[in-house]
Amino acid sequence: MSELTTIARPYAKAAFDFAIEQSAVEKWTDMLGFAAAVAEDETVKAYLSSSLSAQKLADTVISICGEQLDQYGQNLIRLMAENKRLSAIPTVFEEFKHYVEEHQAIAEVISAQPLNATQIEKIAAAMEKRLARKVKLNCNVDSSLIAGVVIRTEDFVIDGSSRGQLARLANELQL
Repeated sequence: MSELTTIARPYAKAAFDFAIEQSAVEKWTDMLGFAAAVAEDETVKAYLSSSLSAQKLADTVISICGEQLDQYGQNLIRLMAENKRLSAIPTVFEEFKHYVEEHQAIAEVISAQPLNATQIEKIAAAMEKRLARKVKLNCNVDSSLIAGVVIRTEDFVIDGSSRGQLARLANELQL
């Protein structure tokens, strides 16, 4: 398995870098996921291990995937076929997902009341701007905050809760 990972990593990294450059990470995730599902099919696995030409193998995989692959996804399939690496497509997808996870920040949002979709979107947009990367929000409710929100990431905490403000005020007054 580690050999497949070693083979797949450069393809996954190249696809991820291209997806970031094109702002198409979600699209690439879908394309690679579909191609991986096709490559994991037992019939297709047997076909990929045959001694057919790289062009024939690539054309077959591309035709099976159909509209799921754009021209760049098709180019990746052709390149992998030329290098006799089509059997590594599922591992490329797994490695690609690891790159996506590393690229995304996770922020925990704790609010006094449940947040509506607009509030969540505004928080996500502000955090993406501040962190300069995609942010996934995990939202929870804690009524002991009284009002406001607390946002935690790996790097910092933003405490905009009434409980936090009262604690800071008490600290200033040295109570």
